[in-house]
Parts: sequence; structure tokens; C-alpha cells
Amino acid sequence: MTSTLIEQIQQFYDNSSSLWEQVWGEHMHHGHYGPDGKQEKNRPQAQIDMIEELLNWGAESQASNLWPPTSILDVGCGIGGSTLYLAEKFNATAMGITLSPVQAKRAKELSESANLSQQTNFIVADALDMPFADESYDLVWSLESGEHMPNKQKFLQECHRVLKPGGTIIMATWCHRTLDGHYGQLTDDERRHLADIYRVYALPYIISLPEYEAIAENISFQDICIADWSTAVAPFWDMVIESAFDPKVIVSLLFSDWKTIQAAMSLELMSRGYKRGLIKFGLLRGKK
Repeated sequence: MTSTLIEQIQQFYDNSSSLWEQVWGEHMHHGHYGPDGKQEKNRPQAQIDMIEELLNWGAESQASNLWPPTSILDVGCGIGGSTLYLAEKFNATAMGITLSPVQAKRAKELSESANLSQQTNFIVADALDMPFADESYDLVWSLESGEHMPNKQKFLQECHRVLKPGGTIIMATWCHRTLDGHYGQLTDDERRHLADIYRVYALPYIISLPEYEAIAENISFQDICIADWSTAVAPFWDMVIESAFDPKVIVSLLFSDWKTIQAAMSLELMSRGYKRGLIKFGLLRGKK
């Protein structure tokens, strides 16, 4: 990644992660509200359900001796919520990488609290140049980090490189709508909407789910499958917006930096993006 983008992402999460943990808990990702998005559940349970649903989806048609996984890489681990969950569920070793030293430190604290520090580790590393040997992991897990990558092909190449033969990638990422069919190319208004999201959340750009599929095919992933879970996650941002009005969160925001305040004030950008069909929650799985 370019040093400027790395600095932007690092500073964004260094400054905002404590607030997001207060609002979202240790799982800093979307929740799953059933295939139709209508199941009533609290946000933390929906976030756990997202992990389980992704694992169930990712394990479909698995015939590999590397499943269940015993070695896991969580790319863009945040403060370690998914990493710790996966390590405990599979009794596996798990490595989490993030660009944020604050997140890596907090993830280590949480791993100690969960008595998982012997199974897990968290380091600051660039997903486009990972400090791991070829064929190191049974499972590469990427839950909402692909949107931060300035080179989507290099990102998936690195994921492919560190996977063992027969290993699996399970990836969920923010996408924009497909560019074929009735609506065609993005409109100027849609591009402005995306630009606002990029600016607020330190993103270089996002692409459509079919574009991810084409990249994975080009890299020689096998048994590739994609899915659009936008409907299943649709209620999430409205729930986050509601939680942001908690008096404790408002007080915390008053002591936050401007970028964090701006991000909190811009939650509606994502909610509206889903409602207009511009933002998509895309999934990709494949095997090496």
C-alpha cells in the first residue's frame, strides 16, 4: 500500500477503535439478520451469527483434509473478535494482522482475557506484503478488509500465496452494485456517494462482486463461489445509527478526533447506500 493510505487507515483505526468497541463490541463487522434480513435479534448476536453463517457457507462442498482448519490467518483482524472466535471454535492457532498498532495491542489484551494467548498472535502488517512463508495457513479469513485494499489483485494473490494447497479463503467485503444489466455504469450521483464513503472510512475504492470473482479466477483459485448477502445485513447500519445515540457514546464522541466524529456522523451514508442498491455485501470463497 502507499504510505499515505497506510497512514490514513492506521490513524483512522488507532483513533476510533476504542469508540467502535464501545458501540459495537469486539466484533467490528456487519451482523446477519436471516436470508431475508427480517430476523429480530440484538446486534451482538447478529454479529456472532454472521461468523457462523460465513463458516457454514464457506464449508459447503469441503472435501479437504484441511477442514476444519488448524491454522488460520485473519486479514484485517480489527481488535481480534473473529480471530479469537475462530481459534476457540476450531481449537486452532490463529494469526491476526492489522495496520493499527492500537488494534493489535487491544487484540492481545482480549486474547489474554479469553485465555487464548497461547493459540493466537496479532501483529501490524500490510496485507499486500504479508510477512509469512508460502503455504502457511489452512484458512485465510477476511471479514470486511478487502475494501481497504488499493490493489485487489495483489491482495488476493497474497491470500493465495500463504494458503496451503487445499486451503480455503473465506472473504466478505463491501462492494458496489454490478455494472451490467439494466442500470449499467455508475452514475455521477452514485460516484459522489461512493466518494463520500471513501473519504470518511479511509477507502481507496471498491469494486463489484463479479470483478472479485474474475480476479480470483485469474489467480487460479479453485471451486470459486460468490454470494450477495446485502439483504441479510440490511438492518445493521440502522441499528448502529440507533446505538450511536446512546448518551455514553455521545460523551465519548465529544472527546474523539474529528475523523472519528465525522465517521460517526456519516453512518447514514452506508445505510442509504444499501437502501438504494449501490452498496453490496459481497462474499467470495475459493480453494488453492
